[in-house]
Amino acid sequence: MKPIPTRTVERLFRYGQLLHAKKEAGAEAVFSRELAQAVDVSPEQVRRDLMNFHLKGTPQQGYPVEQLLRKLYEHLETQAATKIALLGVGNLGKAILSYFLRRRPNLSIVAAFDTDPEKAGRVYAGSQVYHISQLEKIAARENITVGVITVPAASAQQSADLLVKAGIRAILNFAPTQLQLPREIYLENIDITLSIEKAAYFSRKSGTDRRHGK
Repeated sequence: MKPIPTRTVERLFRYGQLLHAKKEAGAEAVFSRELAQAVDVSPEQVRRDLMNFHLKGTPQQGYPVEQLLRKLYEHLETQAATKIALLGVGNLGKAILSYFLRRRPNLSIVAAFDTDPEKAGRVYAGSQVYHISQLEKIAARENITVGVITVPAASAQQSADLLVKAGIRAILNFAPTQLQLPREIYLENIDITLSIEKAAYFSRKSGTDRRHGK
C-alpha cells in the first residue's frame, strides 16, 4: 500500500472510532454514508479512502464492521505497543494521564516527567513520574517514540528540544506556542484556547455553516 496522506490518516482513525462504537453496540455492518457523516465528508470520499483495504461494501449490506476495523488497524497500528512520554505533570498533564489509562492497549504513556523534584518518584494514573533530568535515560530504556508536551508556553521549546535529544520522533504539543523542530520530527499542535475562541466566535454567528471550520 502506498503512503497515506496525513489528512487521510486522520479520517481513518476517526472511522475507527465509529467502528469501535458500532461493534460495541452489536452492529455487524456500517454504511459509507454513516462513516461520511461522522467525518463530515462525502460517501464517495469514504469509498476512496477504503478502496485500498480490499473490502467490498454494497449499498444494501454496507461494510462488515469487524473486518473493516481489523483491516484499518492492521495498517494504522503494529502489534507492538507505541510508548509515550508526557512532559509536565500539572492539571492538564494529570487529566491526560487519567483519560489515557487503559483506553488503548497499543498506545501507552509509560513515563511522565516534571521539573518539580517533589513530583518525581510518584505514580499517577499508572504512570511513573520522573525528574526531567532522567528523560534521555528513560526514553532509551523504554524505547519511547512519542512525546506529549503539557508544560507552560515559556517552557515548551526547551521541553521539545529535550524530547528531540532523547530520540523522540513525534510530538503532541498542548502548549499555546509554535515550536521549532527538525523537519524529520512529526509535530501535532493542540491549542485548546484557540479552539475555544473559535467556538465562541462561531457561536455568535448565525446562518453560517460552522462545522469543522467551514
